[in-house]
Amino acid sequence: MPWSKNDYPDSMKNLPDNVRDKAIEIANALLDDGYEEGRSIAIAIDRARSAEGKSDNGRPHYEIRHEGERWVLKKEDGKRAILSEETKQELLDKAKKYVKEHEGILTIYQTDGNREQTLYE
Repeated sequence: MPWSKNDYPDSMKNLPDNVRDKAIEIANALLDDGYEEGRSIAIAIDRARSAEGKSDNGRPHYEIRHEGERWVLKKEDGKRAILSEETKQELLDKAKKYVKEHEGILTIYQTDGNREQTLYE
């Protein structure tokens, strides 16, 4: 049975409206292709989140930036430093471990503020 905006699986009830609408559309297409209902729902939710730029599934974002005389690790848009070191390399060694333990995404910036690279996407 195809789902609609008013009749959809319980697992979609807490999704934002735009993500839920996309998930319903995808799930219905998967059902038409012969996928089992439970699998269709799971795949549809994942693909809908990805389509809305949520492919990181809510993972925390961290940044390494140069501030004053030190390099700091902060959560994206955070005010307080989580870690701080005099050199970028010293901080990188500690920050990579911290971000991995917290299943986050790490963006590293150059001294001039330009983005250098993003890890663990």
